[in-house]
Amino acid sequence: MPGVGGANGEGSCQALCRTLVSQNGLQRETTDISQSVLYTSLMGLLLVADNEKEQLTVGSGRVGLRNIGNTCFLNAVVQCLSHTCCLRDYCLLRSYKHEKFSKEEAKLMDAFSQVLSGLWNVNEVDTVVNPRHFYSVFKEAVPYFSGYSQQDAQEFLRFLLDKLHTEINRRPYVRQTGKEPEQKYARFRISEEATVMWKKHLDRDDSIIVDLFSGQLRSSLHCSVCSHCSNTFDVFCDLSLPIPKRSSSGEVTLRECLDLFSQEEKLDKENSPMCQRCNRRTECTKRLSIQRFPHVIVIHLNRFTTSRWSISKSTVYVSFPLTNLDLGPYGPADCGPVLYDLYAICNHTGTVNMGHYTACCSDENGWCFYNDSSVTPLAENQLQTNQAYVLFYQRSNSTATVRK
Repeated sequence: MPGVGGANGEGSCQALCRTLVSQNGLQRETTDISQSVLYTSLMGLLLVADNEKEQLTVGSGRVGLRNIGNTCFLNAVVQCLSHTCCLRDYCLLRSYKHEKFSKEEAKLMDAFSQVLSGLWNVNEVDTVVNPRHFYSVFKEAVPYFSGYSQQDAQEFLRFLLDKLHTEINRRPYVRQTGKEPEQKYARFRISEEATVMWKKHLDRDDSIIVDLFSGQLRSSLHCSVCSHCSNTFDVFCDLSLPIPKRSSSGEVTLRECLDLFSQEEKLDKENSPMCQRCNRRTECTKRLSIQRFPHVIVIHLNRFTTSRWSISKSTVYVSFPLTNLDLGPYGPADCGPVLYDLYAICNHTGTVNMGHYTACCSDENGWCFYNDSSVTPLAENQLQTNQAYVLFYQRSNSTATVRK
């Protein structure tokens, strides 16, 4: 860690690792992970402690963002990220300047941090913050967002987190020289295989964005011919959930969306990958589950459906818990309860062509409704609407990932 001597830092990390092992029932033989994996795994645990050591004095955060021309999508997402307290504090302290590997200026991160500084200014000199400079820098990095047409908030969120990560990555950029040889893990336990793949990811990508938002999905394939099971692991920064079909007046729950996302899917020969044992395409079943849970999980309710000729929007009411969302049933069999609390919502009202984005965010004094430059208090019973589009949940119980 920056500012920590090698010997002392290594000793404290090892001590903390031993504490985690004893508290979580990890087996000694499964905790032999690299220093980089240990560092990032502990980051989520240390975020709270670091914030306690270096307390920030901030304002109420109840400040609006000016709409500078169809930028409600940007304003809503920035307000949600602004209320991700660990990210906010990291930006306000400019901690990335000491951590990032690259010596180049982190222009987008600087501009993003400047917007957050205005939103959380202790003197609250501004009732509205203008994000024009931030948006200008973002469009330079992602020309796709140039112009003044309406954009998708979830797509903007993905691009923004990716670009912020790239600027402040703690790892040097390594050009891929070719396709890596496929490794076989037949003798490994699933958790060991997942850990190997996670380590490979962290060897290339390691930042506060990874610490907070990145998780690991497991895709399991079961061959219907030879019963061979194979697993692949992918990193995710949000979960895009399908919405079960209902009539326009129908209602579904977030759990039903999660069940649909994780339910077993049958693949025919044409759509299935090659079976490693049969050495040919066979009918198989596929199931998705969460192998590693992030500190912050972003849930995207996939309201927009693209057909051959048009894009349509679902206005189905999806009910979701404000506290104690348990994602444990969608993880490894022995992970136990994995609880999350809601702290921000990005809403979309209107149609595909005439829409508007707003945000609902929680702070220590309750909930507020952010509609561009307007900020108004909001009661909890007003949060559940059929406009909810992206949900932001923060882990509320242990910061450990999964039991190895």
